Amino acid sequence: MSIEDRVKATAKNIEGKAQEFVGKVSGDPKDRAEGKAKQAEAEARHTAEDVKDEVKKAID
Repeated sequence: MSIEDRVKATAKNIEGKAQEFVGKVSGDPKDRAEGKAKQAEAEARHTAEDVKDEVKKAID
């Protein structure tokens, strides 16, 4: 995984956590749901990139 991709995924995760927290504090279920969705997207990006790294290691 490139450093850039890892940073983007981590930023998305942080953004999602912040949005989920704001939703909890404000009582807005939409913000909470969107925050959780962003965190799930970040996890999926990390997983996909980890798989790419493993395939690259296996090929090399």
